[in-house]
Amino acid sequence: MSLDNIGFALIVIGLLVIWGRVVSILQNKKGQNQKVALDSIGVPSPTGFPTEVHMNPISALVFIIFIGGAVLSRMANMPIAVTVVLALIGIFLGYSIKMAQQWERAVILRLGKLQAVKGPGLFILIPIFDAVATWIDQRIRTTEVNAEQALTKDTVPVNVDAIVFWMVHDAERAALEIADYNSAVQRVAQTSLREMIGSSVLSELLSDRKTADAALKEVIGAKTAEWGVTVNSVEIRDVAIPDNLQDAMSRQAQAEREKQARVILGSAEEEVAQKFVNAAKLYAAHPEALQLRAMNIIYETTKERGATILMPTSMVDAMNPAVALALAGRSVNPQQPVATSPSVPQVPRT
Repeated sequence: MSLDNIGFALIVIGLLVIWGRVVSILQNKKGQNQKVALDSIGVPSPTGFPTEVHMNPISALVFIIFIGGAVLSRMANMPIAVTVVLALIGIFLGYSIKMAQQWERAVILRLGKLQAVKGPGLFILIPIFDAVATWIDQRIRTTEVNAEQALTKDTVPVNVDAIVFWMVHDAERAALEIADYNSAVQRVAQTSLREMIGSSVLSELLSDRKTADAALKEVIGAKTAEWGVTVNSVEIRDVAIPDNLQDAMSRQAQAEREKQARVILGSAEEEVAQKFVNAAKLYAAHPEALQLRAMNIIYETTKERGATILMPTSMVDAMNPAVALALAGRSVNPQQPVATSPSVPQVPRT
C-alpha cells in the first residue's frame, strides 16, 4: 500500500469518526427525551442517565483545522508523513479535548477505574484509555412529590403535594454510589412524605407546615447524603382533605366561634352588673354623688333634645341633698319622719 493510499485512508477514518460522534450525540439526545417522557408519567428509565458525549466547539474547530491541513498538504504534494501527522493530531485532539460548563462535572474512568472528576472548563482525555462515564449537573433541581389518600395519625385521608429542592454536592459519589440519583431522590422523598403524614395529626399538619417542612428536609437529607446529594429545602404546597370532612370542620369552627361569642357576652354582662353594684354602693354612701349624677343626666337630656321637659315634684325633691339624706335615714328607720330643708321651698301639689 502506497503512502498516498494511507493518507487517503486516514482522511476517510477521520470523516467516519466525525460521523460517529454526530450519530452518538443524536442517540443520546433521543435517550434523554425518552427518559423525560417516562419520568413525566411516573415510569423510571431502565437505563438511567445516558452517557453524554460533549462535542464542544473548540474540539470541533481543532479537528477541522488539522484535518483540513492534512487535506491541503496532500493537495500541495507535500510529504505524506505531514498529512499523516496532521490527521492523527486532528483525530487525537478532536476526541481528547472536552469542555464542561460552570455547573457541570465530568467523571472520568481510565481502563474502567475512577481517574478523576474534571470541570468546569477544558480538560484533555487520553484516547482509548480514558472515557467520561457521566456528566453531573450541580445546579439546584426541583422534584415534585405527592401522597394521595395517605392516612394521618388520627386516620384522616389527605392528599399532600410537596416540592423538594436538592443538588449534587459530590459528583464522585453521585456517579459511583447510585445508578440514577434523580429517580432515587424522588422515591425517597415520596416515601418520607407518607411516613411524615402517618405520624402527624391533621390539625398539626394544617396549622404548622414549617415544622413538617423541616422534618421532611432532615429525613430526606439524611438518606440522600450517602449519594452525594444535598437537600436544600422541602416545601408542602397543598394539603387537601375530603369535602365531607371540610363541611364538618367548618361546622365545628362555627360552633366554636358561637360558643366563644356567648362566653364573651356573658363575661361582659357579669362585669357590667358588678360595676352597677359598685356604683349603687358608692351612691348609698355618698348621696351627693347621686344628686350630681341626676343633675348631669337632666342637663345632658336638655342639651341634646333642646326641648322643655316636665319633671315630677319627687324628682325636684330628690335634688335636695337634705331630703336625700333623710330618705336614706328613713330607709334604715321607717318610723323616722322626713325633714325638708328650708332652703328649697316646697312645690304646691294639686
